[in-house]
Amino acid sequence: MKNEWMTILRHVKVARDTHLLVLEGDLVWDIADPGQFVHIKIDGFYLRRPISIADYDLKNQTMTLIYKVMGDGTKGLTRCQVGERLDVLGPGGQGFPTTRIHDDHALIIGGGIGVPPLYSTAKKLKESGVAVTSILGFRSKEEAFLLDEFRALGEVLVTTEDGSLGRSGRVTDALPHVKESYQLYLSCGPTVMLKAVADRHPDTPGYLSMEERMGCGIGACFACVVESKDEKGYKRICCDGPVFKAGEVVLS
Repeated sequence: MKNEWMTILRHVKVARDTHLLVLEGDLVWDIADPGQFVHIKIDGFYLRRPISIADYDLKNQTMTLIYKVMGDGTKGLTRCQVGERLDVLGPGGQGFPTTRIHDDHALIIGGGIGVPPLYSTAKKLKESGVAVTSILGFRSKEEAFLLDEFRALGEVLVTTEDGSLGRSGRVTDALPHVKESYQLYLSCGPTVMLKAVADRHPDTPGYLSMEERMGCGIGACFACVVESKDEKGYKRICCDGPVFKAGEVVLS
């Protein structure tokens, strides 16, 4: 990870309480895999805010972040304007190993603010010849985003908890409606959603990206730990994750 001041090129609202932020800087060259995150310093707050990287462009040295206003910190981030510079630490964590995936068909399953890191993941898979079907879940139509972008990559099934868009229910309710067979799934969202997805795929390989509040973001403070299944002790979501193989950690 490295620390860099990055310039804001674009900053717009894309859904209810959800904003898209495009940053420019050399830090983009250090991104190894989709699904990694950056830690952003916001004026007036001691702790940085972790935000997943939704997309990145090496040629133009830009990264796209999509974040949801969850408190005073992210609310403060919404006031940052185009042309300003942000103090960014990253890229952090382990992403989705798309370069090592060679299956014919992969299923993407995202819930809410867990959707953004899956967009660059789906793009990389598509570029490498893997067919992609996506299930995207939101609370309501007003909170949905990136639908057209995912549709450009393959079939998309949408669910909303209130039934205002797509199928009524949760992402697991859409699983029976996936038309093509798939050999792998990749998912990001709340832990309860990840557990439900993993429970529905006991015999299918998968990767799960966990959402968690972080302290230092570099593995020193142990504020974001999850119990390991493979060995005694815990894994740090900020550096051992946020992406884990299905079955690697305890989802509770």
